[in-house]
Amino acid sequence: MKLGRLNHVGIATPSIETSVARYRELMGAEVVREPFDLPAQGVRVCFVDTPNSQIELIEPLGPDSPIVNFLEKNPAGGQHHVCFEVPDIEAARSWFDGKGARILGPTRIGAHGTPIFFLHPKDMGGVLTEIMETPKEVH
Repeated sequence: MKLGRLNHVGIATPSIETSVARYRELMGAEVVREPFDLPAQGVRVCFVDTPNSQIELIEPLGPDSPIVNFLEKNPAGGQHHVCFEVPDIEAARSWFDGKGARILGPTRIGAHGTPIFFLHPKDMGGVLTEIMETPKEVH
């Protein structure tokens, strides 16, 4: 198991629309993907492309969204997680499990349409870390 490519940094936000405007006006973002809902995860997502990665803007879909508590503590939003790619999600899950890392929940399909899981922040220096299988299409 090797550390893979940084795929994205997840940013929780109370408003994707406001965040997109900020990235365009302050950071000069040019490629902003169309926002879409991920009902199974309780979030609305929008990707902002950077030259070597993406920013994933995450807005709650409702009061039961898993990011509601994060936004209650951080009303303006903020960095929620980082995401690294792996070639084989099941091999990675076995690797982390064998190392004693706490895996949060089952493997599921993420915003890129590939399998993902999360590692507990306490095992990753305080950073919620998403592990995702590398998408088959070109970045």
